[in-house]
Amino acid sequence: MEMKEKTAMPLNEIESRRIYAKYFTEQMAEPNPQLMADLLKGPMDAGLAIYPEDAAKLLEPGYVNGETGYCILDNGAGYLAVNNKFPGATLDMIKWWFAWHPLEQARYRIWNPYCHQSVAVSDQDREKILNPNLPVEEKIADVVHFVMEDIGGGMEDVVIHFRPTEELGFSKEDLAKQHAYIIGGYGLTENRAHPTGKTPAIMMHYYRETTEGIESRTRFWLGYRIIKGNPVCVLPKGIKVPEIVPMGLAFHNVEEFSHLASFLPQLYKELGENKQIQ
Repeated sequence: MEMKEKTAMPLNEIESRRIYAKYFTEQMAEPNPQLMADLLKGPMDAGLAIYPEDAAKLLEPGYVNGETGYCILDNGAGYLAVNNKFPGATLDMIKWWFAWHPLEQARYRIWNPYCHQSVAVSDQDREKILNPNLPVEEKIADVVHFVMEDIGGGMEDVVIHFRPTEELGFSKEDLAKQHAYIIGGYGLTENRAHPTGKTPAIMMHYYRETTEGIESRTRFWLGYRIIKGNPVCVLPKGIKVPEIVPMGLAFHNVEEFSHLASFLPQLYKELGENKQIQ
C-alpha cells in the first residue's frame, strides 16, 4: 500500500505536549530514491545473500554484491538487505535512539507515524534503561520490545529480543577496530488481520562510520531463530516464506530509516547529547 493511502496515527493530547512532539509529522522524509529503485527491480539473486552464520563478513572493508535487495533462500527463508545512509549521524546517536525510543509510544510513532502504532518494554527493562550507571550498550542488549506495526502486510504484533553482539557473531573488539556497532536479535511476528501463527526472524543492523556520517547495513532472515546462541532455520521442510514478506519489509525499512535519518542528529543534540536517558 502506498504511504499516501495510509493514515498517520496522531499523538494524543498528552503526547502532543512532549518536547519531541515537534518531530511528529504527516509529511515523512522522501525514502532514499536509489534504494527504492534497487528494490523496484524485483528480487535479487539468492546467491548474493549472506547467511546469518556468515554475518561476520560484514566486518570486511568495502561492500558486497547485494547490499540492497530481497529474495527467498534455498532453505525457504526470506532474506533482505538494505544499506541506509545517515548523514551527519554518529554511532553514539544510533545507540542512544535504540535505548531511548521504546520508553514511550510517541517516540516510536515519530519514527514512522503511518506504520508504528505502539511499543512497550517490561518494568524490569525500563528500570535498566533508566539506570544512569549503565553504559548505553547495556540498555539495548538483553531488552525485549513489544511492538505493534505495519511492516507491509497490515498491523502486526512483534516481539523483538535484542541480543548481545557476541551472540550475533561479532566481538566488541572487532567492531571497534572497524568503527562499527551492531544492534540486533531475533523476533516473532503475527499478523492481526490474518493470524496464522508466529513467524520467527533474525534482525541485524550493522552500523559503521562513513565520511558523511554512518550507514546501516541491515539484514533480516525470516524463518530463523537464535537457539543456544546459534542461528537456526526453523521452517518445516518444504515450507517457503512468501516473497511478498521480505519485499514489503525491505520497502518499509527504507521508508522508516530514511525518515529517522532526517531528524536523528537534531533530536540527539536536543535530548541525548550529554544527558541521561529519561
